Amino acid sequence: MPAVLDNVAAVRHAAMDLLARREHGRVELARKLRQRGAGDEHIEAALDRLSEEGLLSEARYLESFISYRARSGFGPQRIRDDLSQRGLARADIDQALRDSGIDWREGLRETWQRKFAGQLPGDARERAKQMRFLVYRGYPMDLVGQLLRGSFDD
Repeated sequence: MPAVLDNVAAVRHAAMDLLARREHGRVELARKLRQRGAGDEHIEAALDRLSEEGLLSEARYLESFISYRARSGFGPQRIRDDLSQRGLARADIDQALRDSGIDWREGLRETWQRKFAGQLPGDARERAKQMRFLVYRGYPMDLVGQLLRGSFDD
């Protein structure tokens, strides 16, 4: 039987269950609680308290999300867009990307190696295919161009 989320304590408990599985952003956590039948007034009170106690942290969520997506082969532009869609402030996202310490050039090279076995494109069609894939994954066009021209280490 699903829990009844009709008071702040029940909403807090449900939120803590979700946070135990992984970090969540405030907007995402509120959406999930709303889907489970919690009222907005209970959600805000519970989330405010979790934030005060340090159990809900946008900074931790940003760090965790960026790290996970970068390890999965996604670039900074795609990660930025994904986080924006999740309701996070653009300034916070940009700061978290700067603070992440991720080497995006190396991430681009690894993603390219995995997908294309490190084979530079032989013709315009193959170059366009590789470029589309890497840009879709969120890497900047100028870095992708350098990589595919073979001048990446210059």
